[in-house]
Amino acid sequence: MFKYLAKRIGRSILTLFIIVTLVFCLLRLMPVEGYFANYEKMTEAQIQAGLQSMGLLDPLPVQIGRFWWNALHGDLGVSHIYKVNASVTSILTKKLPISVQMGVFSMLLSLVVGIPMGLFMGRFKNRWPDKIGTAIIVLIQAVPAAVYYLYIQMYGTTALGVGLLFDASDWKYWVLPICSMSLGNVAFYAMWLRRYMVDESNKDYVRLALAKGVSENNIALHHVFRNAMVPLVQYIPSAFLNTVVGSIYIESLYSIPGMGGLLVTCVQRHDNTMVQGIVLLYACVGIIGLILGDLLMVLIDPRISFGKKEGGR
Repeated sequence: MFKYLAKRIGRSILTLFIIVTLVFCLLRLMPVEGYFANYEKMTEAQIQAGLQSMGLLDPLPVQIGRFWWNALHGDLGVSHIYKVNASVTSILTKKLPISVQMGVFSMLLSLVVGIPMGLFMGRFKNRWPDKIGTAIIVLIQAVPAAVYYLYIQMYGTTALGVGLLFDASDWKYWVLPICSMSLGNVAFYAMWLRRYMVDESNKDYVRLALAKGVSENNIALHHVFRNAMVPLVQYIPSAFLNTVVGSIYIESLYSIPGMGGLLVTCVQRHDNTMVQGIVLLYACVGIIGLILGDLLMVLIDPRISFGKKEGGR
């Protein structure tokens, strides 16, 4: 297990290096306007002096080495457009906590609702819990998310008596965006858990347990459910971390000052330094999610082994 983790982490670091370095190189092909807030008013001499002071006229390998050295020391550079002369690290650290809190609550809600929903659907296949759950899943997945997000905001703000501008100090302002962000994951967990439970219930060990007189509820809860969670659990860390990064539409809808939409905004405004930092963060999030997914699979089912079998040597 530890040998597998060491290999996986090593490959992840290599992947991270390649992705971020490739983006770094591509951004150097972009126009230099992204490094100056008042580019239109600058002379050519001032532009060249500015590029020289930022080290952008150095050979590309030198720039890459400097970027990674500074990044390893927590320095991702400064923003030149989004917030002039503000540290990229400080901008991300201000926006990330609120997205983390929002992601934690929405993920907990989706697990608390989606897992039991899928469990009941799989346990009572083709009966009324399954039919009601299927109807809810179809509704969530068939209707465009933007539509029911707007309806939730329209009627929810009136019911809770809250305004359209997000107030982090009032718990009522958290309810609607958390519910909105959790809906997609609720449908995902319920649908796939139901499908995996139906597949498991048709296997031989279930028939054997029934023949021995084990109750259906006992089999469903202690055997079928546990085995059905193994392939599903690997997606939970990635889904959580992606939720933490933020939802562009929901955070803009409720004026939440989080990570949602930050990358799009910086790309549109050609703030290359900010784009580099955000891509590095996103790449780390994705890689950590994949590794945690593998670890959760092992915790759920200790029979899973990522190492070589003894007989295969």
